[in-house]
Amino acid sequence: MYGNESTSAPKPQFEMDKEAEDRFCKFVERMPPKLDGMVRLFDRGDYYSAHGSDAVFIANEVFKTTNVLKYLGSATAAASSSSSNSRGLPSVTISNALTKAFLREALTTKQMRVEIYTAEERAPGRKDNTKWILSKTASPGNTIQLEELLFNDRDQTTDIVSMAIKVQAKEGGRTVGVAFVDIQEKLIGVTEFVESENFGNTESLIIQLGVKECVLQADEKKADHELTKLKTLVERCGVVITERRSSDFQARNVEQDLNRLLDEAHSGLALPEFDLKQAMSALAALLSFMNMLGDSTLHGQFRLHHHDLSQYMKLDASALKALNLMPSPNDQGGNKNTSLYGLLNRCKTSQGQRLLGRWLKQPLVNLHEIMQRQSMVEVFVDDDATRKILQDRYLKLMPDFHRISKKFHRRHAGLEDVVRVYQAVQLLPGLIETLENISPADSNVKLLIEEVYLKPLRDHHQRLDPYTQMVEETIDIDELEYHNYVLRPEFNSDLQDRREHLLSIRDQLDAEHMAVADDLKLDPEKKLHLENHQVYRYSFRITKAEAGLIRKNKEYIDLATQKSGTIFTTRKLRALSEEYFKVQEEYEKLQRVMVRQVVDIAATYTVVLEMLDNIIATIDATVSMAHVSDNAFIRYVKPTLTEMGTGDVILKAARHPCLEVQDDITFIPNDHEMRKGESEFIVLTGPNMGGKSTYIRQIGVIALMAQVGCFVPAEEAQLPIFDCILARVGAGDSQLKGVSTFMAEMLETATIIKSATKNSLIIIDELGRGTSTYDGFGLAWAISEHIAEKIRAFCLFATHFHELTTLDQSNPHVKNLHVDALVQDRHHGGGKSDRDITLLYQVKEGICDQSFGIHVAELAKFPESVVKVAKRKAEELEDFGDGSADEHLSKFSKSETEQGTALINEFLNEWKSRIASPQLQSQGEGDSSMGMSGDEMVRELKKVAEEYRDRFEGNEWVKGVMSTL
Repeated sequence: MYGNESTSAPKPQFEMDKEAEDRFCKFVERMPPKLDGMVRLFDRGDYYSAHGSDAVFIANEVFKTTNVLKYLGSATAAASSSSSNSRGLPSVTISNALTKAFLREALTTKQMRVEIYTAEERAPGRKDNTKWILSKTASPGNTIQLEELLFNDRDQTTDIVSMAIKVQAKEGGRTVGVAFVDIQEKLIGVTEFVESENFGNTESLIIQLGVKECVLQADEKKADHELTKLKTLVERCGVVITERRSSDFQARNVEQDLNRLLDEAHSGLALPEFDLKQAMSALAALLSFMNMLGDSTLHGQFRLHHHDLSQYMKLDASALKALNLMPSPNDQGGNKNTSLYGLLNRCKTSQGQRLLGRWLKQPLVNLHEIMQRQSMVEVFVDDDATRKILQDRYLKLMPDFHRISKKFHRRHAGLEDVVRVYQAVQLLPGLIETLENISPADSNVKLLIEEVYLKPLRDHHQRLDPYTQMVEETIDIDELEYHNYVLRPEFNSDLQDRREHLLSIRDQLDAEHMAVADDLKLDPEKKLHLENHQVYRYSFRITKAEAGLIRKNKEYIDLATQKSGTIFTTRKLRALSEEYFKVQEEYEKLQRVMVRQVVDIAATYTVVLEMLDNIIATIDATVSMAHVSDNAFIRYVKPTLTEMGTGDVILKAARHPCLEVQDDITFIPNDHEMRKGESEFIVLTGPNMGGKSTYIRQIGVIALMAQVGCFVPAEEAQLPIFDCILARVGAGDSQLKGVSTFMAEMLETATIIKSATKNSLIIIDELGRGTSTYDGFGLAWAISEHIAEKIRAFCLFATHFHELTTLDQSNPHVKNLHVDALVQDRHHGGGKSDRDITLLYQVKEGICDQSFGIHVAELAKFPESVVKVAKRKAEELEDFGDGSADEHLSKFSKSETEQGTALINEFLNEWKSRIASPQLQSQGEGDSSMGMSGDEMVRELKKVAEEYRDRFEGNEWVKGVMSTL
């Protein structure tokens, strides 16, 4: 995670005496309290330091030991500080290289906030800094101030998106205004929509954009119920919340501020987005939070985008987790194939990886757009030779143009960045020719390649011709072979003069080298080495065994003896060395001015470079999906999609893409059909560990992959376009947020019921586990019945409540499936026997007629004593009620059941009225049966039963009940 920097260099040490340590401890004590999840660092120039709880955290996270801690301050200072350690204030130093790695991890994976303090002044004659000020801040969605530190030498593979939300409650509803910023893509987005009470559209938008941080209005009085619900939702999405004052959400100057940030194509126009009042209020707060106006390099760089929620499939946070769409922060560096993104990500560029992540979180709902993307994927699936050429010769050599463009604008770029762009532009003719040679069978696909890839690439290449010419005229191309990024000397006469002077000195250095070799009778190639030492500059080195040759010779000056040998010089070599580095400093100073001019010229090409970046990303992400589709253990197929609201779900030999690639797993494929009016609602039963969860999730994954435009893991696939995928999977507690398992279930299920339409795909797994069996069953029945009868969406409902299988009696479009298991009897001595279970992972029609909980416990290696108690208890319960009533009653319709229940109630009430004591009835006392003996009540019961016999015989449900007594 943090590399090997900790062992590659000596650990920095504090330079403070005890008095200075005490002063610093007092300063730390007086600092304002930190927010939760924040770390503070102190920039000490050559290294950083952390103190108190931050030091302990870094010691454990980075160094994996607390032995690196140093305790600052005296015992008195420690006692007065916030540190509870009597030895002093826990402190740790961390190198600049390790700090970069730690900050990347803290901000992206751990979602922490960061504050960095720098010294404002230093007391004369003292090494300690007497005053520290907050110089930089960063958070998961706002890394602007630390971008140079974090990503100057490393590409960014995920989008960093910040969002602000403003809610305007109205009578009978609410309007939500949203603004978001993607610094990497130079995009400012706004949208405004009417929202339901469960904030389903807001949740979908957060998922679609991959938001890292959300700015919300502070609720000082804790009285805003709408804001409380919104905060709960944002937290459920795993997004960091930053609260701002209400005054920040004022759109007074936002139009003027926005025009300073927008590029020439958007700035100064009367844009329709300005009419979105709530979105503009949210944008005002977001711009203030990110301090974008305070960074002049961001001015004139952004485009404004009106985000349309309806152009993408909606996904909620539960679906994102249930489908394993994106890698968990805890999965970093592990098995990449545990998430769909990790599986499909065979991209060669950073921009391709970012785009693939956006595609997966924004599945398309327009059939034409999906089919276009499918066609492009199909081209590269069928033409594996072209695919490999694109990946190995071109894509893997493409830099992140967005990152380099940003460096150009901030004037942080150097000649190496200019050259990287030049080398990439040199690849464009070959890339274009490779794409031109593709010959798909469908002529329309050829036209599509021309329109989507070739035409833009040719245009960008033509516009970059002057850039190529500028680089070749200013940069020494021959030196690139040696990884030297220098300007051509003839580019400037003064530069050329100093270059020639340096070459002249090099010749004199070589001459001195040969002269000394002759004098000492040493081979200049093997024995006498001329080196550029980091301390002594140009000097000679010989072995210790040959050091005697120079000891009594006044012509030679002994400088040092090291493990590598003896370092020495001559008066002439020292003079030449000093002259060389003096001229080189002049050369570099002059070159820096020239380089700045070259970079400024290169910065004028950032617009075309960013457009080129988008094309390269599209090719890379498309080729990546094709690569995975073609190289799967069983090749993926192109799915057939139908317009939203039409068609059925038909899958042949479907597989879970992530599970089938895991080691030591042989995946069992299954067919699946869901037809409108016949099998819209699937009730899936079967043993635990039998594959129910995997089966229903793989249908969701395949549906999502199809709408992304990717091929899918099946032999045949036909699906309609879904407007959203909603999921309620797993029974994990959220106790840290004060939400129980059952409450989490109910919140997620409520979202499904309120958000789903007839065009949705609903996935529910084991609903009702978080409460009592009876309550759980009742809720599961009510919810499933509501989905099946009212919503009429395609739904997969895996359950351990076998009673739900009777739902098909009253709903003809409900279908029962079960996960099959092979059960064999095992006979033991003494006449004893039990059953052996083999899970087959095959899904078949019908109901699972057995429970396998105890057998699964045996497979899980439960202690034998526990299994024996479970078996004995199960036998007792079976004796108490063998379940025959359920078996008899499951065949009756809903109306027969309701009529029969009413008849039985009527019969029992009639019997109750007859056995009541007249005296007790008149007094209104509670137990009205005390007036009769037991025998008398039985005789009265038989008499009433005889009177009701004909009516009992006329109701099949009552007859069924009577037969079980």
